[in-house]
Amino acid sequence: MGTPEFAVPILKSLKESKHEIVCVYTQPPKKKARGQKIISSPVHQYAEKLKISIRYPTNLNEDKEYNFIKKIKPDLVIVVAYGQIIPKKFLDLPKIFFLNIHASILPKWRGAAPIQRAIMNLDKETGISIMKIVPKLDSGPVMMKSKIDISKDVNYEELSKKLSTLGAKLILDSLNLIEKNKANFVAQNESEATYAKKIKKNESKINWSHSAKNVIAKINALHPNPGSWLDYNGSRIKIIKAIEIKKKGEPGKILDKNFTIACSEEAIQILELQKEGKKHMKAAEYLKGNDLEVGFKIL
Repeated sequence: MGTPEFAVPILKSLKESKHEIVCVYTQPPKKKARGQKIISSPVHQYAEKLKISIRYPTNLNEDKEYNFIKKIKPDLVIVVAYGQIIPKKFLDLPKIFFLNIHASILPKWRGAAPIQRAIMNLDKETGISIMKIVPKLDSGPVMMKSKIDISKDVNYEELSKKLSTLGAKLILDSLNLIEKNKANFVAQNESEATYAKKIKKNESKINWSHSAKNVIAKINALHPNPGSWLDYNGSRIKIIKAIEIKKKGEPGKILDKNFTIACSEEAIQILELQKEGKKHMKAAEYLKGNDLEVGFKIL
């Protein structure tokens, strides 16, 4: 059970192993905003290539989905960024193990956006946790964890790929232990739990009252989607890449012609950007055709 690109390497790893995939569950196809084209999820597209049976219910609470799982009697159901809560009656089915691959070191960053929140929080490390699913969100006992460092300039897309690759290896190690009856599930410490809330659209506008470090962390955490943006002269500009510059000024003010903008602590210099409806470009290319007003305050 999985939906985004993050889940694809894990599906690939399972397909190439000795284990048999009897069915794939994913989120239903969606209409793309422009042109209203119907787009299947990355997991859906990959499962089609592999000629695996695919199901994409809008709601798992339907009796037919419960009866289907009951009928096929899988040994395990592996859930990774699926996008729906697994109903309790599924979890209560006898002799079926429900495992979740979660992109954090649990109990830290339970919830929808663990990779983004770890980057935004300037965490030094993150990782993968493999746990048994229980009715409470991401709170089941953990059988395996593996950590990786978060480098200063890494963005969501890059870190997500690293964690997905790690998850693809770890799930096979986990299945090996389960087969040998050597799996050891350890309860999470509830007092240490933190939550990674879903990213909201209003978070993506850059807040200049934050420090340069935090502004850059958010730019990295929200790349490529939804992206961090600013409004300059009525034009929305998505910031792809920026660096910290040791300059001071009123937060939001353009400090020089190199697209350096003051934050509450230090400043950022924009290196790569994307104007609304335009292609991703280097800031230097943008500046050739756009004369910056030094001293202008971006709200």
